[in-house]
Amino acid sequence: MHLSKPQSPFTYIDLFSGIGGFRLALDAAGGNCVNFSEISRDAVDVYCENFNESSEQNLGDITKIKSLAPHDILTAGVPCQSWSIAGHNLGFDDDRGQLWNDTLFLLNQSRPKAFIFENVKGLVDPRNQQALDFILDRIKGAGYFAKHFVLTSSDYGVPQDRVRVYIVGFRQEKYLHSFKLPPPTPCALKLRDILQDSISATQSMSAPDNFDLFGQAVQDKRRYRKPDGMNDFFLFNDIRNGPTTIHSWDLKPTTERQKTICMLLLRNRRKPAYGRLDGNPLSLAHLQQLDSSIQSLELDALVTLGILKTVSYVFTVASNIAHELSHPETIIVTQVASGCISLDALRECRELRLAKVLLNKTIEGLIQKGVLVCTETRYEFRYTKISTGIDGINRIFLPKSEAFPTLVASDTNDFIALKDIEADTTSDYKQRFLDEIFHKGFYRKISKEESCRIQGFPRNFKLPESRPRWMKLIGNSVSVSVISTLVQAIIKTGCLMDSSVTDQFSGNAVPEITPVFDAAIA
Repeated sequence: MHLSKPQSPFTYIDLFSGIGGFRLALDAAGGNCVNFSEISRDAVDVYCENFNESSEQNLGDITKIKSLAPHDILTAGVPCQSWSIAGHNLGFDDDRGQLWNDTLFLLNQSRPKAFIFENVKGLVDPRNQQALDFILDRIKGAGYFAKHFVLTSSDYGVPQDRVRVYIVGFRQEKYLHSFKLPPPTPCALKLRDILQDSISATQSMSAPDNFDLFGQAVQDKRRYRKPDGMNDFFLFNDIRNGPTTIHSWDLKPTTERQKTICMLLLRNRRKPAYGRLDGNPLSLAHLQQLDSSIQSLELDALVTLGILKTVSYVFTVASNIAHELSHPETIIVTQVASGCISLDALRECRELRLAKVLLNKTIEGLIQKGVLVCTETRYEFRYTKISTGIDGINRIFLPKSEAFPTLVASDTNDFIALKDIEADTTSDYKQRFLDEIFHKGFYRKISKEESCRIQGFPRNFKLPESRPRWMKLIGNSVSVSVISTLVQAIIKTGCLMDSSVTDQFSGNAVPEITPVFDAAIA
């Protein structure tokens, strides 16, 4: 498939272009791509094939670009790992975040009439407020007027709950005042509308077979959670509970007594009395304080079943260290010797996070070497990461769901059921799911074509055959319909047609932008 270029009333440059989510929207609005910049070989190949583009138009590594050709709009999906919850949450301490500095340098140098920057929602979290303020201040220092918006893709045309930050700016302040996003409008699309399987359901509406899908479901961002508890998805998780939560003890042969012990741990593990983190292992003594009849053999049986695991939790340093230590090991030993003796204290240690130490693996190695001595063992669920779920399943969504979760580059442990179910009570609802869907294996991951439509790409957009490759490419992209909405709002301001736009810095030296990552956290 080759996407044609219409007659263009404006030009643009596509930084961090990926596979072309920005380009689909800007080309559809009549734009002409002057250049693009991308370093992923896979993404460049897909971009060039789908847009019939020459690789010579690729400017390559943004850190090596000295200047840009004249253009009207600059777009950039700045890599988001530094701000993502899935990353290390190191913000400006992460070198990857310095790409913001390169982006702002090129904005400052090229002086387009408008720009759109995209990033993950983590950028506007309270812990990153200083960083966001710094970025906006540098944009202002370059002579631009900008606002940031937190938008959900399902509010603007595709059935995906993808929340992202968009920064939109103009060279003239009057156009920022004229910039208005249209209000979200009701959307007829549900998950079943983009599925390839034949799923019988009433009131199912067909969706257009292209990327230009507009509309919205409802305002509730957790729209697949229902007031009656009969949600549109089932969560496989041992550290949360609800009417549609599936636990390990629902899937494995366990006694009522074992189920009771598991629920006791679930209900108490987040209490601050057992540690400083949002979820802590409990020792045998802790559990016996809650139920004096609990015996260690019962906990060991749950470990054997693969529901619980033992955790080395409190440590001391051995009096004699006969082994040469690696740098990560030295950091841990130093921290324990200085008073960070518990696992939760080590997990909170910023020095360990900055060094990206594999904490559990390194601690285990130190214990085996006899460098650390474990003085307290606790019990925890085997599965404690929400996004991982149980045995590789996080959530299974029913076709009637109004949206699918965010597509991510590392693929997802979310699945779709191949039929809908109904019931009169929450207990029957859960049992019907287990009997009719889960135990029969009547569920699967989304396909390549479905992932394209969930992101707003054409169904026949050409991607590699390998699932890890196409999932990485589509998960790293942007939702096309959201970008389309932003571009149309920019066009309506009239800034692109205003030939009288002058640069307040014309005739003067372009002001220097202080490197973002040198000053933000000072």
